[in-house]
Amino acid sequence: MVIGLLLLFNFLGQQFFFRLDLTEEKRYTMSDATKALLQNLKQPVTVTVYLDGDFPPAFRRLQQSVRETLNEMQVYGGSNLHYVFIDPSAAGTEKARNEYYETLLKKGLRPTNLGANENGKRVEKIIFPWATVEAGGKQQQVLLLRGNQAAPSDVRLNQSIEGLEYELASAIRKLSPGQRKRIGVIEGHGELSNLEAGDLIGSLGQFYDVFRVNLAASRPQDLRTLSALIVAKPATAYTEPEKFKLDQFITQGGNALLFMDAMRVNLDSASRGGMLAFPLQLGLDDLLFKYGVRVNPDLILDLNSGVIPLVTGTEGDKPKVEPMPWQFYPLINNYSPHPITRNLDAVYTKFISSLDTVKATGIRKTPLMFTSRYTRVLPAPVPVNLNDARLPPDQKLYTSKFNPVGYLLEGQFRSLYANRTEPGTTRFQPETSPQARPAKVLVISDGDFVRNEVDPKTGRPMRLGFDRLASTEFANRELVLNAVDYMLDESGLITVRGKQITLRPLDKLRVAEQRSQWQLLNLAAPLVLLGLFGAVRAWRRKRRYASF
Repeated sequence: MVIGLLLLFNFLGQQFFFRLDLTEEKRYTMSDATKALLQNLKQPVTVTVYLDGDFPPAFRRLQQSVRETLNEMQVYGGSNLHYVFIDPSAAGTEKARNEYYETLLKKGLRPTNLGANENGKRVEKIIFPWATVEAGGKQQQVLLLRGNQAAPSDVRLNQSIEGLEYELASAIRKLSPGQRKRIGVIEGHGELSNLEAGDLIGSLGQFYDVFRVNLAASRPQDLRTLSALIVAKPATAYTEPEKFKLDQFITQGGNALLFMDAMRVNLDSASRGGMLAFPLQLGLDDLLFKYGVRVNPDLILDLNSGVIPLVTGTEGDKPKVEPMPWQFYPLINNYSPHPITRNLDAVYTKFISSLDTVKATGIRKTPLMFTSRYTRVLPAPVPVNLNDARLPPDQKLYTSKFNPVGYLLEGQFRSLYANRTEPGTTRFQPETSPQARPAKVLVISDGDFVRNEVDPKTGRPMRLGFDRLASTEFANRELVLNAVDYMLDESGLITVRGKQITLRPLDKLRVAEQRSQWQLLNLAAPLVLLGLFGAVRAWRRKRRYASF
């Protein structure tokens, strides 16, 4: 009967596929979007993970989670998905190991020196928390260790584990053959040049077709071929016909990302005795007000800020330049739990303004980014003087907190020109267009948010979010890519970023205090139980055989 039941269960297991996830947060359950992606793979995909080797327990948890995620993916990907783990430190000699490290560095895989506390001791290890996804002769690098760098190491590891499914599935999707969507970057109003927005355009160009678009020269039907438009730091006003084309694009289902300044600031004037920053008239205020958001004419100062180079003295006959905190450059590290910003590292802003929302029927408004709890908001006109960076800030003035500086608007937008004539013509616009479609609009009140620095030696654009003074790379690039994925991803894969795994750590103080007791219990209890079992067994044998 036992053999027959085993054969029956094996037969049923081969005929019907099922998996049970008994964890509370369903950590081992793939999303429907991931399942559909893996089940419809058109070509073999190979994932190479550089996380093999002997790790401390904290790092081993990340390693094991990557393996479990790939195991689960292989269930749905079948023979089209393969993965292999490699230990970069496994080379026999130090020379061979260094040469392999150099090979990985040339691929753009940067090592991480991550520390953890194990048994009261500080443990550090150089690891390569990367994976390479290959398909169809193309490669996509995947950073496995993400999360907020300001968080404790265990929290950051947990954030990285939460994002594993999305990072790996997103890389596979980007390598899968399919029709590439088109994105337009608006020009003609002093927006960022191709060099200043080079990293943004190049990053988007890996997965989308990116074009420069001049609204004055474009026809409305030309914009319909685009899936999204990007407004990157305009300096001059939009005309009414241009604004009408932008309005029609959004109300008819086109997505838009607006990175715009509310105030005009000239750093050259600020370094020569100071200046007054006045509102920047771009002509888009009424359009955004209609959509449900207002960019306020002010500037935000934040004690959690970046730095600016200042001459603080001389060294011999040369000026001494030091980086000084500059409250006009807030570092944003407070986010809403939205898939665009979940587990995101800090982003870098310059001369950012506050945002307010206004009533807009049918529009869902989600604040994505907030300043710190030590913030000061200065209304226009705002005095800006670089010499103020030499002075310690008066913390009593920083009484504002958690001001929203980025909003995501979603829904069916009503046209600003409804029941009006089209600018420059006599054509009347109806209350509701028959071509109206839901859309998404991202508004961030900082035009420099998508501006990359330029390498002075090579003249090439540096990575978006990299700050040379602090030698730190912020998450500006990742936020923009997440936002574009959220807007254009019809499969819903971006929602996987909302996956949450709850940390259930032990009480470290009780562990330290009761360590000896639990060790003694674990060592002695099995021996005591074994001794009792032997004594009872001997007594029973003696009693049984003594009756003869």
